[in-house]
Amino acid sequence: MIKRRVFYSFHYAADSWRAATVRNIGVVEGNRPATDNEWETVKRGGDAAIRRWIDGQLRFRSCTLVLVGSATAGRPWINYEINKSWKEGMGLAGIRIHGLRDRDGRVSPRGRNPFRHLPVQNHRDLASVIRCHDPLGSTSKQRYAWIEANLAAIVDEAIRIRARYQ
Repeated sequence: MIKRRVFYSFHYAADSWRAATVRNIGVVEGNRPATDNEWETVKRGGDAAIRRWIDGQLRFRSCTLVLVGSATAGRPWINYEINKSWKEGMGLAGIRIHGLRDRDGRVSPRGRNPFRHLPVQNHRDLASVIRCHDPLGSTSKQRYAWIEANLAAIVDEAIRIRARYQ
């Protein structure tokens, strides 16, 4: 199996622990996560620095996976990453991670679809094109196992879907 190069988009403050568990699956090659210190340095540079950092992280990636937590949808930088990925011709998919436990053992409420209300073409939004997967299972362990079993297929499907809209 060929490893796909993936950019992971997520709400850092709320979901970095959950995102790390997904990244650690290792089925696809992901971007190196920024440490807290690196991210703080980038943020101090303002919007232009953040945009440059995101653009650099997106380079040479074939797909963006939005890890959807309770507060992911509508965040300006998440929207930027989604829109930039689409414009660059990358595959896009969402995976809901609200059911995974955080470092304190808590799960969070289900968040809105981040692709809704982002225009794509013909007056439709990306949610009509891009899948936002809700892992099966009633426990964090079951949901994690579902993500692990399906991650590579989700990435491949996202790339195929995007190819239809080139």
